[in-house]
Amino acid sequence: MPLVSSYSVLFYGSPKGYQTDRAQIQLSDAMGKTLAWVRFNDPGMYFEDDGIDGGIIKMHLPSAMFQSVLDVLRNEKPISVYFAHGRGFLGTSGEPVGEGE
Repeated sequence: MPLVSSYSVLFYGSPKGYQTDRAQIQLSDAMGKTLAWVRFNDPGMYFEDDGIDGGIIKMHLPSAMFQSVLDVLRNEKPISVYFAHGRGFLGTSGEPVGEGE
């Protein structure tokens, strides 16, 4: 599973967003290679299926999850991203209980 070393955030304006999305978080490895785009959709917007194209994972989540994803990226490590069973996965590795921030 590739480890995420950095991220960047992009918000899309207008009532329709951009290409069905409202915002995007780009995840990259230690060499700066793009690993994934986590894209967020408002209620009522078209939701694309997760996929992988050219080695880049495209994961789609509701806009309500944006802050939670950003909090994990800011406060946890290591973080991995992968694609399996037709969907993207983003998460942390096992951490000790009570480790704190």
